[in-house]
Amino acid sequence: ELGAQAPLGFFDPLGMLEDADQERFDRLRYVELKHGRICQLAFLGQIVTRAGIHLPGAIDYSGTQFSDIGEGWAGSLEVPVAGALQILAFVGFLELGVMKDSANGAAPGDFVGDFRN
Repeated sequence: ELGAQAPLGFFDPLGMLEDADQERFDRLRYVELKHGRICQLAFLGQIVTRAGIHLPGAIDYSGTQFSDIGEGWAGSLEVPVAGALQILAFVGFLELGVMKDSANGAAPGDFVGDFRN
């Protein structure tokens, strides 16, 4: 059965796979892996920042240092607006241009350039 795993069997509490075919299942699996890796990078960023490791230099022209920006959600609110817009534009570029919601012909879970492939 599509998506069945022991010991639970088929588990779809949100009903996202009702009337789904193999192509939709593969796309959702690909997106899940991609977002899981992004979350791992975000967690690593938290650990590094809380360990006191910051980028050198200033984050803006007024002289605010990267080390002056706080940690966690409060720190994200301290980033200057222009910087936040640049981050948003960069993430949008990655989502639309680089990390598309398709495997580009690869099998689900196979990321080109990944050391495990």
